[in-house]
Amino acid sequence: MFSSTDRLLLRPWTSAEAAAVRAGDRRPDWAADFPAEGDVVIAGLLAERPDWLTEFGHHLIVERASGLVVGSIGLFWPPEDGVVEIGYGIVPSRRGRRYAAEATVALTRFALTSPAVRSVSAQVEHTNPASVRVLEAAGFTCVSDDGDVLRFSSRA
Repeated sequence: MFSSTDRLLLRPWTSAEAAAVRAGDRRPDWAADFPAEGDVVIAGLLAERPDWLTEFGHHLIVERASGLVVGSIGLFWPPEDGVVEIGYGIVPSRRGRRYAAEATVALTRFALTSPAVRSVSAQVEHTNPASVRVLEAAGFTCVSDDGDVLRFSSRA
């Protein structure tokens, strides 16, 4: 299943796309600044965790208007005690358009369709206020603050 919004399509990575990122290859359907550093990390993890190449795993964020991959978002599956963690990133050329919040809402709603998930969580360092704004815009609530990291939870 693919999740979508008016402006975005979220679709699982393919093993070929992950391999291309790991190899440093370019694809014509990627924004000029994709992959970002976080996408390279995820592509490496996908080699170790092929189970994340599923609908409940990691997704590429495709901008509908251009058809280009502009970021990635994912669920760190499987849930632990009914909670699954989400992570996301948008390439610099597409930041400021609220794509991260839009994608987070869509993937959170999709995650909550699984009987195994009762909540979606995220962790953000205090030094990343943009990510805090993304989670707040996506309807997440800050549930703890250890001084360095804020922990957020979806409203299930």
